[in-house]
Amino acid sequence: MNESVFAQLRGACARVVERARCVRIDPQALAALAGELARTPPTQPHPDPAHDPRGDPDARLAFVLVLDAINFGSGYFPYLAKSPGISGYFTVATRLRERFEAGGSWNARELARLSARDCADWLAQDLAVPEVAELMSLYARALNDLGSFLSERYAGRFEGPVVAARHSAERMVEILSGMPFYRDVSRYEEIRVPFYKRAQLTVADLAIAFEGRGYGEFRDLDQLTCFADNLVPHVLRRAGALVYAPELAKRIDAGEPIRSGSPEEVEIRAAAVHAVERCVDILEAAGVSTTAHRLDYVLWNRGQTSEVKARPRHRARSVYY
Repeated sequence: MNESVFAQLRGACARVVERARCVRIDPQALAALAGELARTPPTQPHPDPAHDPRGDPDARLAFVLVLDAINFGSGYFPYLAKSPGISGYFTVATRLRERFEAGGSWNARELARLSARDCADWLAQDLAVPEVAELMSLYARALNDLGSFLSERYAGRFEGPVVAARHSAERMVEILSGMPFYRDVSRYEEIRVPFYKRAQLTVADLAIAFEGRGYGEFRDLDQLTCFADNLVPHVLRRAGALVYAPELAKRIDAGEPIRSGSPEEVEIRAAAVHAVERCVDILEAAGVSTTAHRLDYVLWNRGQTSEVKARPRHRARSVYY
């Protein structure tokens, strides 16, 4: 029997951690973090537009799929014009919500024709800033891909890929990876590491937005892993659970970009996934029932605190997170 995508990812991350040269997991700090999580209630979640159950189901589905199509670019966010007091992600998500409320959803044909200028207009961004212009171009490509994908495979219907997944998170991840910017697979030496961060996150967002019913019903939801980005590793590092080699730590602390797909970037992401898996095991052994994606949600919300945000996280200009 073939291994699931999720089992492949877990196994690959464990192998990367065994060989890693720049990142390691501190078992004692990880156990201390798990103990803290077991004793304290989760951080109050920040209200996320992706999880807001407003509108009819079809409009809600369109919003989640469009938002998650452009849910990347954290390496560019220092240059983004943000709304007062909120992060790059929440700026993008909130302005997209406002665009949907004012003008409704784009259809698949309209998505396929959006330009960088269109994205900059509804996100209120300045294309004269080179990094912003690059990100808006990537957002346009991502939305063009989504529009073409829906038109060519599902007659333009947003529900098409969800229906085709037949309530399988794994199948939904495989379907979404048909779009280039969802094909989040790295190489570390000879190891293939299928992170599929945004594809997995889309499944989780749908499950939350639809409260596990209808478009949000996935029978294997508990198999999702941590969503390997740059915030959860940062939270784990701040807790001492991830330890970076001095040269890598110096580069990150100085705000130097880390190349997407580089060995050190793959090590950071793989170590975060593996650390979360080990944390789940510790919690389960202590009688605390949880899953990797639930723990990711708790850690990600911890990353929204001013204390965590005050220290630099790694920045990679990537379409995967």
